[in-house]
Amino acid sequence: MIRHGSLARKARLSERAIAMATVCLFLVLATALRGQSADKTAATNSNSGEQIFQSNCAACHGKDGKGAPQQLRGFKAPDTFPDFTRCDQTTPEPNTSWEAAITYGGRFRGFSQIMPSFGQALTPDQIREVARYLRTFCTNPHWPRGELNLPRALVTEKAFPESEEVISTSVNAQGAPGVETHYIHEQRFGIRNQIEIDVPIKFAYQDHTWYGGIGDVTFGYKREIYSSLKKGNIFSLFGGVIAPTGSTKRGFGSGTTTFETFAAYDQLFRNNVFVQTQLGGELPVDTMKAPQAMFWNTAVGQMFAPQHGLGRLWSPMMEVVMNRDFQAGAKTNWDIVPQMQVTISRRQHVRGSLGVRVPVNNTDGRPVQVMFYLLWDWADGKLTEGW
Repeated sequence: MIRHGSLARKARLSERAIAMATVCLFLVLATALRGQSADKTAATNSNSGEQIFQSNCAACHGKDGKGAPQQLRGFKAPDTFPDFTRCDQTTPEPNTSWEAAITYGGRFRGFSQIMPSFGQALTPDQIREVARYLRTFCTNPHWPRGELNLPRALVTEKAFPESEEVISTSVNAQGAPGVETHYIHEQRFGIRNQIEIDVPIKFAYQDHTWYGGIGDVTFGYKREIYSSLKKGNIFSLFGGVIAPTGSTKRGFGSGTTTFETFAAYDQLFRNNVFVQTQLGGELPVDTMKAPQAMFWNTAVGQMFAPQHGLGRLWSPMMEVVMNRDFQAGAKTNWDIVPQMQVTISRRQHVRGSLGVRVPVNNTDGRPVQVMFYLLWDWADGKLTEGW
C-alpha cells in the first residue's frame, strides 16, 4: 500500500502526479458508469476485476502489478508503493484492507493521498472483484492468506506466522499484589516460519516489600503446517526452550530448563466468527524442580467493523484456559477470560486488548487478573506511521 506522506511531501507533489490521479479516477468512473448502463451483472463476472484493473489501474500499478515506470506514472512512488507480485507483501493482508484503500482512498488506512477514493466510481462488487484479481499476481499458493490471521487472544496463541512486537501485562486484582509483563518479539521468515522470544518481567509484593526481576525467557520456533482459505483453517506446530533465567527465591523462575511444545489450530467461519485452539505441554529437564504440565486454551470470537466491514475492527472474545501439573495431588485448573480487541491505528497495525482472567475452580491462591496488551505489527509499517 501507499504510505501517508508529510505536509512537506504533499507540497512537493508535482502537477503531473495530481493530473495522473485525476485521469485515473475519471477513467475508472467512466468505465464503471459505462459498465453499469450496459449490463450491471457484468460487474461481477470472473473477468471484471482484470478488466477494471488493466483499463484503469495499470497506468500507476503496471499491467504486471509491479508498478508502472516513474516516467509513465508521473510521480515518485512512496516507500510502500505496492508490488503485487511480492507474496510476502500481499498475502499477510486480508482482502478488506485492499478494498478499504480502493473504496475510501489511501488516507483512510493511513497511507498516501496519491491513492484516490473510488467508492463513488465503482460498486462494492466491482471493488471486491478488483481485490480478487490483485491476488492473482502472487503465483505461489503456499503462502497462508491474511484472512486466516485472526485477532490475537490474551492467552491462546494463534497459528498464523507473524511479525509483531507485543507488550502483554497481567495485574492481580485480588490477593497478593503482583504484576507480570511479557515483552514478546515475533519475526516471520520464509513462507511458513516464525521465531519468537518472550521475556517476562515480574513484580511481587512479598514481606511488605516489592521485588522485581526477569522471569524464565522462552525461545521458540513456529511453523505453519497447513492452511486453506477455502476451508477457513490453519494449523501450526511450535517448539521452544524455556531458559531458567528467573529467580527461584522470589518465585520468578522454575530453576530448570524446560522444553515447551504445542499445536495451534484456527478456524474461521462465516460472518467472521472464529475459533482458536492451542494444546501443548511443558517438559522440564529436572522434574524435582518443576513438574511436567499440559495446557489447553480455546478462544471464540467474532470480528465487527463499521463502514461495510472496512472500518475500525472490534473483536470480542471469550477464552477457556486449562492447565494441569503432573504430580501427586495436582488438580486441573480452569479459567475464563472475556476480552475485547480493537484496532487503534487507521492502518490497523497497532491494536490493543483488555480482558479479565477469572478462575472457575480451585480458586485458593489463584487471583482474578486484569489483562491487557499493546500489539504492533511492524511488517505493516513503523509505529509512528498509519495514524
